[in-house]
Amino acid sequence: MDTIQRYRIGDATVTRVTELILSEVPSAFLFPDRDRTVLTHCRPSWIGPENVSTDGETLTLSVHSWIVQTGRHTVVIDTGAGNGKSRPLNPIFDRLETPYLERLAAAGIRSEDVDFVLVTHLHVDHVGWNTVRKGERWVPTFPNAKYVFSEAEYRFYADVEHVQTPSAGVFEDSVQPIVDAGQALLIDAGHQQPIDGFTFHRTKGHSFDHLSISLESNGEHALFSGDVVHHPVQVAKPEWNSVFCEFQDDAQASRLWALNYAANHGATFFSSHFPGTSAGIVSREDDGFGWLPL
Repeated sequence: MDTIQRYRIGDATVTRVTELILSEVPSAFLFPDRDRTVLTHCRPSWIGPENVSTDGETLTLSVHSWIVQTGRHTVVIDTGAGNGKSRPLNPIFDRLETPYLERLAAAGIRSEDVDFVLVTHLHVDHVGWNTVRKGERWVPTFPNAKYVFSEAEYRFYADVEHVQTPSAGVFEDSVQPIVDAGQALLIDAGHQQPIDGFTFHRTKGHSFDHLSISLESNGEHALFSGDVVHHPVQVAKPEWNSVFCEFQDDAQASRLWALNYAANHGATFFSSHFPGTSAGIVSREDDGFGWLPL
C-alpha cells in the first residue's frame, strides 16, 4: 500500500497518510441510481482499473487523512475510522487495528506536534482517530491540537435520532471526548474562519452541516472536499449521490459547487476517498467536468 504521498500548494506541503484501502465495494450499493454502462464500456478515460472492476460491479475506495504543513502550523484534515472502536453495525470499521499512527510518524508527524485537526463532518470514517483509548477512557489523539468542526453539525448529531446506522457510536467515543477535554473549536462556517489560509465552506448534503475546506498559499489553491464526492466517476456524473448522502438535493448542489470551485480556481482537488493518488485537477469538458490524477 502506498501510504504516503506529498504535494506542494504554494508554501505549504500536503501529505496523504492512508489508513485503509476498501476494495470490492459493490457499485450498486454505493451508487443506488447508477447507470452501470458509465462504469463499463462508456466510462471516462480517467477511470482506470485502480478505480473500478472491468465489469463495473465493484469499486475501490481509500480512507486517509491529509496533513497540511504551512510553516506555521501542522494541520490534520479528517482522521479516518480509528483503532479499537466498537462498530458492530458497521463491520468494515469494527475494532480495527491499523498502523495509522506509525504511518503518521513515518511521514514526520508526531501527534503532539499537531496544532489543528479539521473535521469535514461527523461520520464514522472521518473522526475515528480523533481519540485513542487510555485505560477506560477515550482521550484526544493529538493532545495539543484544537479540533475544528461545525457547531450546527455537532448539535444535530448529538440527538441520537439523527445518527445514521453506519455512524452509530462515533459521537460517544470520537466526538464528545474532544468537547469534554476542552479541545473542540465549534464554528459557524458562515461567520468564522479561525485559521489563516484556510476557508471553511458549508457544503450540506452528505451530512447535516458538512464542510469543505479550501487552502490558499502564495497564490496557489487547494480544495479538501470531504465527502462531497466519493469516487472519480462522480466527476463525470455529479448527479450520482452515494447511499450515505443524507440530504439528496443538497448533496448534488454541493457536489456541483465543489467541482466548479476547483475548476474556477485551478485548485488541486484533495478527495477523501478516491483510490490511486486521491488528488487531481478538475477540468471542464464539453458540458461537464474531467479529472486529471496527480
